[in-house]
Amino acid sequence: MSGQKHLLKPRRLGVDTHQELVVYMRDDCHVCRSEGFNAHSRIQVNLSERSVLATLNVIHGDWLASNEFGLSESAWHALNPRDGERADFAHAPTVDSMSAVRAKIYGNPLRDTQFDAIISDVCKGLYTDVELATFLTTCASHGLDEKEIAGLTRAMINAGEHLDWHREMIVDKHCVGGLPGNRTTPLVVAMVAAEGLVMPKTSSRAITSPAGTADTMETLAPVALSIADMQRVVEQEGGCIAWGGAMSLSPADDILIRIERAIDLDSEGQLVASVLSKKAAAGATHVVIDLPVGPTAKVRSETDARRLAALLCDTGEAIGLAVRAVITDGLQPVGRGIGPALEARDVLAVLQNKNGAPADLRARSIHLAGAIFELSGLAAEGAGTVLAETSLSSGRAWRKFQAICEAQGGMRTPPLATQTQPVPAPREGIVTAIDNRVLARIAKLSGAPAAPASGLDLHVRLGDRVERGQPLFTLHTETTGELAYALEYLDTHANVIRIAGEPEGDSPSQ
Repeated sequence: MSGQKHLLKPRRLGVDTHQELVVYMRDDCHVCRSEGFNAHSRIQVNLSERSVLATLNVIHGDWLASNEFGLSESAWHALNPRDGERADFAHAPTVDSMSAVRAKIYGNPLRDTQFDAIISDVCKGLYTDVELATFLTTCASHGLDEKEIAGLTRAMINAGEHLDWHREMIVDKHCVGGLPGNRTTPLVVAMVAAEGLVMPKTSSRAITSPAGTADTMETLAPVALSIADMQRVVEQEGGCIAWGGAMSLSPADDILIRIERAIDLDSEGQLVASVLSKKAAAGATHVVIDLPVGPTAKVRSETDARRLAALLCDTGEAIGLAVRAVITDGLQPVGRGIGPALEARDVLAVLQNKNGAPADLRARSIHLAGAIFELSGLAAEGAGTVLAETSLSSGRAWRKFQAICEAQGGMRTPPLATQTQPVPAPREGIVTAIDNRVLARIAKLSGAPAAPASGLDLHVRLGDRVERGQPLFTLHTETTGELAYALEYLDTHANVIRIAGEPEGDSPSQ
């Protein structure tokens, strides 16, 4: 019985800490005192045969009983406590692979075995957020050479599951991001699968943007598919568009991205490893990567794009992936809608060959699908866009998309917002610049992606002439509070769409 006093009862506190596992204990907890735990200590929580590593938060007050400890939502799901179970605790083990990170700090290159050890420890939860930030910052500041990037990519692939489609060729595409409304994936999957290639697309939800591909697709069909469901849909239709969050594909990537966003760091080496590890783990053999370039896109210049394209292609070759990087225009959003349902509306308009469908979204999707046709050998060099255009204009892509949606659980109608508010031009003139980042921020403040119908509808393009009072874009929201919040932000960012001849002010965000 003497050991029982060191066991604590788990309690679910309902605190969302995203991916970080957090444990809560009272400041007068006998376990804290006996073990010498302090706030932000890394501790090991043992519950029957299950164990996790978590960060300790110490609380003052009595909202936990003396025999209880609290769990954040992520920690609760990781441990999955059962009725009557009690936990014991220990200090987290020493992280030996941090010695390799420290060596990199002093300029020493990292070897494949060191990357394997680092990524393995990252996936086990042994690294604190501070240690993760140290690893990422070191790799960014000192840089990773081509051999190191390949080694990091392989380590990230090997740390998770691998999908095997039992086919010689699996095609995929990816966009490095930074461009609102760039929802080409559903169109590309439809065209590619309609012409006989296999494209099992796993996509992400938005974290800091108004919509991810999975968010947009979810307004059209279910996306939370199991691996078995994905295999069934792909076997039946040759393609799918599923949320990848439930799969353990390159699991270190999700952990590292969380820290990268927190410290606003996006190094080339880490980006290449992130993209290609996910594609390889998902079973792809041939990948086309969209690199939008513009002053408010993620890739700022043609020089940066060419360097990144070379790194992607060279690293792909090193790990056995055929990669083609396509440099595209990132000066302005693609399509009209920014937000899940509004982007889905644009996708449907292009697939259905409707008059007035966004021409830029159609052209970009054809361009990317054509690159896949050429990379795969289905079309000769220079002939891929012809096949893509035919697939779309003939209706084959639309029929295939409908079939994929039905196989994933049934096609849906995207929702409509309950409130809309046009934003007028303050003067007449020519649209000379559109700030992608600020426009995406406004759409997010309107409620996207949490409220799928929210976001904004863009009415102008670069080079358009506008009259004073003409709507530049229309906000779509579900509540008056979100509408007011978006408009308040807009008041301090009036130059989100610059019109020639207006007084000088803040330039688009750099």
